[in-house]
Amino acid sequence: MENTIENNVTSMPRIGDEAPDFKAKTTKGDIQMADFAKDKWIVMFSHPADFTPVCTTEMSGFATRKAEFEALNTELLGLSIDSIHAHLGWVSNVKEKTGVYFDFPIIADIDMKVSKLYGMLQPNESETAAVRAVFFIDPKKKIRLIMYYPLNVGRNMDEILRALEALQTSDEHSVAMPLDWKKGDKVIVPPPKNLAEMEARIADDSCEKVDFYLAKKSL
Repeated sequence: MENTIENNVTSMPRIGDEAPDFKAKTTKGDIQMADFAKDKWIVMFSHPADFTPVCTTEMSGFATRKAEFEALNTELLGLSIDSIHAHLGWVSNVKEKTGVYFDFPIIADIDMKVSKLYGMLQPNESETAAVRAVFFIDPKKKIRLIMYYPLNVGRNMDEILRALEALQTSDEHSVAMPLDWKKGDKVIVPPPKNLAEMEARIADDSCEKVDFYLAKKSL
């Protein structure tokens, strides 16, 4: 799926779209997106460049919290418009200087193919560096959530993990998540769709109701 616009930059896929397929070299070998991380969620994230300060803090954040993503049945997949040699040198350098090891695949997108396919190149920000994009992709390879940050602002790892867990919890229990939801908080029960369901909701004392259209429950 490609929606080509001017300057050979493709528009980003939308929430609900199938994740565009591609083949790429990574620090852990070649991958085909359609076959990558079977039966798992994928958090794919781009960074502007190797050997840069903000990117180093972000990649270190993903690395040090990798076990939390694994506990949520999720594979990490990084990307920047750098060569595989630059990636390997950066991974080695950070491990040597800080002890943090980027033990997840990082795509070497030197030809910008994947960056263009996923709309990670935004010319008004930079024509040669990917912005800080995060794509949450479910086991059916459907894009479920997208985050975008500019080059000069790092992402929030707590929010990435919170959003991932919210998506998975919503899928499992067919509920919605209120503002600032985190694990253990009450969730929102789907609102009634007809008068009969509305009357049943009004009579239901098993959930916390602000009104019939806004009701919460514990899982």
